Amino acid sequence: MNADASVIAVQGHSQDHGKAQEGYGSVPFTTRHDQPGKRIAVPVRVEPKVFFANERTFLSWLNFAIVLGSLALGLLNFGDRTGKIAGAAFTVIAMFVMVYALMLFQWRAERIRQRDAGPYDDRRGPTVLVAVLICAILINFYLRFVNL
Repeated sequence: MNADASVIAVQGHSQDHGKAQEGYGSVPFTTRHDQPGKRIAVPVRVEPKVFFANERTFLSWLNFAIVLGSLALGLLNFGDRTGKIAGAAFTVIAMFVMVYALMLFQWRAERIRQRDAGPYDDRRGPTVLVAVLICAILINFYLRFVNL
């Protein structure tokens, strides 16, 4: 079944390709076979939910950064020397997450406004963030066990 046949079948018409057929009441339409590989440029419609999903993801990243920053602030204020070092590391990571979230939000918003088709995900950012967090936690454990 070719593409024209599937359009005709979906619209409830017969499989006769050669002549004009009735579609949507009395408006005739014809199927074209002269350029089978030709692609027609159709403007991409971006639904509002795409913009809201981008904003929701941005707010989720900021929520994570605020929780991490609150943990860092607690370590800076109430911790010993090792806690203050870990608090400083987590503060830097929290600020990095905020900047990363803003850059990612702006990048996605610009691509959505340009109606750019393609993946809007970032595969490297979360991986780098997890690696940096694991390093900070390992440094914290190391300093904690060395000072015993």
